Amino acid sequence: MTEADQTTQGALPHIKVLDLSRVLAGPWCTQMLADLGADVVKVEKPGEGDDTRHWGPPFLQDADGNATQHATYFTACNRNKRSVTIDMAHPEGQALIRQMAAQSDVLVENFKVGGLAKYGLDYASLKALNPRLIYCSITGFGQTGPYAERAGYDLMIQAMSGMMDITGRADGTPGGGPQRVGVALTDLFTGVYACSAILAALEVRHRTGVGQLIDMALLDVGMATLANQAAGFLNTGKVPQRQGNSHPSLAPYQDFPTADGSMLLAIGNDGQFARFCEAAGQPQWAQDARYASNTLRVTHRETLIAAMQAVTRTRTTAQWIALLEDKAVPCGPINTIGQAFADAQVQARSLVINQPLALVNTTNKAIQSIATVASPLRLVDTPPVVQRPPPALGEHTDAVLAGLGLDAAAIAALHHQGVV
Repeated sequence: MTEADQTTQGALPHIKVLDLSRVLAGPWCTQMLADLGADVVKVEKPGEGDDTRHWGPPFLQDADGNATQHATYFTACNRNKRSVTIDMAHPEGQALIRQMAAQSDVLVENFKVGGLAKYGLDYASLKALNPRLIYCSITGFGQTGPYAERAGYDLMIQAMSGMMDITGRADGTPGGGPQRVGVALTDLFTGVYACSAILAALEVRHRTGVGQLIDMALLDVGMATLANQAAGFLNTGKVPQRQGNSHPSLAPYQDFPTADGSMLLAIGNDGQFARFCEAAGQPQWAQDARYASNTLRVTHRETLIAAMQAVTRTRTTAQWIALLEDKAVPCGPINTIGQAFADAQVQARSLVINQPLALVNTTNKAIQSIATVASPLRLVDTPPVVQRPPPALGEHTDAVLAGLGLDAAAIAALHHQGVV
């Protein structure tokens, strides 16, 4: 393969992925694989498709700026895939999926534990057909344990794992109480972890020639992503408390009021603190015995933050950023999402992808393009590829079936029977 071929095909053009997952965790994983060049075929229910196709508002807009019936949610995690519609309740549909699995390297599904066994699409059944298959199962609680058969959702896992309990302002303060993270963080991390596990399983298969089952659980991931907060509890027995935007182990490391709003300071060491104090015209703070080290600043957080807030209110956010940006003091605005996408660095990194569509008509109006966020996986020699926009429901059904060896008459019969 030439260098040009690598650039246009990505890192995984030789990998075929069968995507039986829905909503977010599974599709996030398979979109990562698709962005890396894998051929991902997404199987959806005829006439309905992935639930997120209908999770709106907001909806995609037509050429005149009017809302359609196509939810934007679906576009977040289904770029670069081909969509086929197959009813797995039909024996013929099950046979088609088994035929696809026999030719796939990876299968990703997020049905309830045991949910695919009745269709003959569980790991044991498909392993017998294709011993090289890497079968990634994503559930709320995993394949074992007392909760294994329960359905799991991101919000539930954020609550159960303790994530919500450490997110938000402290009890007794305005707006105090547990809060969920603003995106489905557990789902997203599960997708990333699942992708990592799949890549590791592919490397194992490269050595052994044999696939394996991957058992991913939202709760496992939710607990793992507690990170330093979990480490603190496990090694001290002290339960972390909510404290808004401040940090349990660092100070000053939080939001501060400015003359026209607020800003974020993320000071992580003594040198940064001293440079901030000098720039702010308060060099005595860095000499104060109460603030001489990070641990002391955390201990005396209340007096330090109050003094700093009085000073940060004297300049605008832009003025503070201009003052500190060349002094290696981490400082930035607290942007809206709109402001973030307008940021010069975001634009310089080409983080927005606009993909034109083949005509997708709804109420006789066409959606002309779909915008998505570019993959952050910047492999220099084999960068992510942009091959297809998020697909229309069943857009590639006939082409995929033809690739399985079915002729036009056989495909027409399957349509007539309602199998596809």
